[in-house]
Amino acid sequence: MAATWPAGTAAPEALVAQLLGVLWFVSVTTGPLGAAATTAVGGEETLKCEDLKVGQYICKDPKINDATQEPVNCTNYTAHVPCFPAPNITCKDFSGNETHFTGSEVGFLKPISCRNVNGYSYKVAVALSLFLGWLGADRFYLGYPALGLLKFCTVGFCGIGSLIDFILISMQIVGPSDGSSYIIDYYGTRLIRLSITNETFRKTQLYP
Repeated sequence: MAATWPAGTAAPEALVAQLLGVLWFVSVTTGPLGAAATTAVGGEETLKCEDLKVGQYICKDPKINDATQEPVNCTNYTAHVPCFPAPNITCKDFSGNETHFTGSEVGFLKPISCRNVNGYSYKVAVALSLFLGWLGADRFYLGYPALGLLKFCTVGFCGIGSLIDFILISMQIVGPSDGSSYIIDYYGTRLIRLSITNETFRKTQLYP
């Protein structure tokens, strides 16, 4: 006896036909099945130049301002240097144009960190602290007039305050009162403080 379907219910053949129609429509509108996955996983889509790996490009050294000893056009603690993709590299430049590079074209601008300076020289501050610290000249120079006057009246706290200030300024612990950084030679000796926070990546130590 042939099975009968309740009234209002589509037959299996009709359901299969509808399903095939939906699959055909999807394949026509979005391309062959798996094409998008192949592009993303296989890397067929051209990468942006800034996504190139180290060794596939070279960046120029920043142009340094003689007065500030910081990269030219330093804004919000960030400057940019031009980077050149290696020859025979094809990527999208900063304008979004796909380009085949020969090694002489700028592919993208790489951001580098820079500091905010406001005319306070590290060499001058150290010299004033060493030779005239007992008169408070170093504190006056850095924008601390009250402490400078106190050191002047007490002869550098009898020399003890002058010695402490010399150490603090030499180690760049005490800086200008406006929060800016010292002017130090860009390729000279700079103190970089390292701190550990909750976002610091800790590499697992391997012991033999």
